[in-house]
Amino acid sequence: MKTDSIFYRLFQEFPDIFFELIGNSPETAAGYEFSSVEIKQTAFRIDGVFLPETEESPIYFAEVQFQPDSGIYSRLFTEVHLYLRQNQPENDWFAVVIYPSRSIDTAKTTHYRESFANGRVTRIYLDELGETASLPIGIATIKLVIDNEDRAIQSARELINRTSQEVDSGQQQKLLQIIETILVYKFPSMEIQEIQQMFGLSELKQTRVYQQAFAEGEQKGKQEGRQEGKLLAIPPMLAAGLTVEQVAQALGLTVDDVRQAAQQPQ
Repeated sequence: MKTDSIFYRLFQEFPDIFFELIGNSPETAAGYEFSSVEIKQTAFRIDGVFLPETEESPIYFAEVQFQPDSGIYSRLFTEVHLYLRQNQPENDWFAVVIYPSRSIDTAKTTHYRESFANGRVTRIYLDELGETASLPIGIATIKLVIDNEDRAIQSARELINRTSQEVDSGQQQKLLQIIETILVYKFPSMEIQEIQQMFGLSELKQTRVYQQAFAEGEQKGKQEGRQEGKLLAIPPMLAAGLTVEQVAQALGLTVDDVRQAAQQPQ
């Protein structure tokens, strides 16, 4: 299962889940932007970073680790400190490592024990979070990732029912799509239509509320696609000799948009 992409999508669309997971108020997410961060002149990319809007709030680095990796902590601390060196933020920072179970956490912490002792780094073991039915719906969705097939069937049905009842229409479609994605990876021998029928997703997708949410999401996706196409056109236009101002005028973008896109690695 491509767990990294699922967690990235979850935290991107539902950042409040992350803050619930580490014991903070879900409302904390309103002051953060979740993204991946590239560290220049190295081969590192930090896949999950919650960047705060103010200097008073800490930066959170999120790492998802579903395979034993003896070098995870040396890599994590290297990435974090390279980021701090290159960006020089005033903010404090914390790191969160998410494991499916404690047995996967096999790396030695000798060189970093102070960071674990003082709470700088938090480790979360999904199988120790408790019963799915008693968890907030976002955390319950995360736990679905580690359920075995038999348990996943029951958990997914409960989650889908809770989503249709507890989640507002604007977020309902997004969460259902994430649940569907998890199920597709969990049941690779089944067609997506079979999964939708098995879990009642086909009927749910026919409801007016879902259709309206889907239409809104589709329109947003088209708009983002057009924006992405414009950004991809910037480097060749600049290479052809056009100025930043000319490119911005031609594409209907701001000068800052053009400059930022020109600096990104292609």
